[in-house]
Amino acid sequence: MKKMKALWFSIVLIFILAPALGIAQQTSQSLADAELQSLLGIYKDLHTHPELSGYEERTAALVAKELRATGCQVTEHLGKYENSKHTAYGVVGVMKNGDGPTVLVRTDMDALPVKEETGLPYASNVVAKNDDGKEVAVMHACGHDTHMAAFIGTARVLGKLKDQWHGTILFVAQPAEEIGTGARALLKDGLYDRFGKPNFALCFHDKADIAAGHIGVTEGYTSANVDSVDVTVRGVGGHGAYPHKLKDPIVLAAQIINAWQTIVSRENNPLDPVVVTVGSIHGGTKHNIIPDEVKMQLTVRTYKPQVRERVLADIARIAKGCAAAAGIPAELAPIVNVPRDVVAVAAYNNPDLTKRLVAVWKKALGDNNVEMVDPTMGGDDFSEYSLPDHSIPAVYAHFGAVDPAKIAESKQTGKELPTLHSSKFAPVPEPTIRTAIIGMTTAVLDLMKKS
Repeated sequence: MKKMKALWFSIVLIFILAPALGIAQQTSQSLADAELQSLLGIYKDLHTHPELSGYEERTAALVAKELRATGCQVTEHLGKYENSKHTAYGVVGVMKNGDGPTVLVRTDMDALPVKEETGLPYASNVVAKNDDGKEVAVMHACGHDTHMAAFIGTARVLGKLKDQWHGTILFVAQPAEEIGTGARALLKDGLYDRFGKPNFALCFHDKADIAAGHIGVTEGYTSANVDSVDVTVRGVGGHGAYPHKLKDPIVLAAQIINAWQTIVSRENNPLDPVVVTVGSIHGGTKHNIIPDEVKMQLTVRTYKPQVRERVLADIARIAKGCAAAAGIPAELAPIVNVPRDVVAVAAYNNPDLTKRLVAVWKKALGDNNVEMVDPTMGGDDFSEYSLPDHSIPAVYAHFGAVDPAKIAESKQTGKELPTLHSSKFAPVPEPTIRTAIIGMTTAVLDLMKKS
């Protein structure tokens, strides 16, 4: 009889506890669904009113207002640092819930100088002045509007689930991601000194080749170091009819560009990814004039710090060596400038943390909706938050933004989909934002769960 009572007690206990075991997942999903209509309105508003890097005044005010409504202690105008020409528009919302770990959740806020061609009813028609005073069209061509909508949704959901987590969440809304200065500006302004160093740092970015409803993530390096290199090739200009009396910097620039390609093909270990791209070259004014100089702009992508340093040194060495071989005097050697204040550091996903969150996301969204994806040579300054030595475990993951039917069509026909930064890039808002909220909310709940 006692054994029968014990058995019945165990069965009843299982029925009582079974729903509770999945309550975090179910509640985060239902709360995300409840917030979607409001968040879609915010998303469309942000999409219609994009702002360039360093000019996110309206955007930052909107995000700050929404964070306050969730119960966060909000600090605005963070990120001003020495010699910056921009107003500081960083926003930090602190959500405290007793003692426990600190988790940083980051969104970016800036848009791009792109003229929108999506045809959406809420498309951007914004024109603004850039740093050079030139009027440019502005568009959220990288999906930061979806990031912010999901970020606000995550704060709303976690604010309603305080019975399931403990500790402190730092909601960081960062300006100037697209120009690589925003994260560093916040850290220089004392982000961790003022609000505490986090135990974990998390970030989601939309992806233009993953179906909405899916999450994609990479273990280890997931995005690249980004260096912008300026090179001035100098020569001796004059009449185009007498090249033998001159030193032609255009021919020399062409030789240097070709020689730079050997950095990847002949000087680098093929197992260490490297990209050296000349994105801009300008020289000369007229058909029959050999100019005095040619200016080039390069983007350089690497992962490992030692590879980065070697490649940058190789760029300078080859440029100067080609000039010397062409008989250019030492005083006219090429000028190679690496502006260190705009570099983005490679993002590194802590392998243990990545495995942990993949298990969480598979439980929340289903095994088939979580993908291990290849790393990219794109860049993002989210890497700054884990510090140079990756001592703060971090995960930078992707959420799909594309209609699954268009993904299938692209695979069948071979027609490429619009990429991030394209004038035609248009996320499918509802499932994109919903997946990001569920993904971020369940990740934070797991890292901050109560015993």
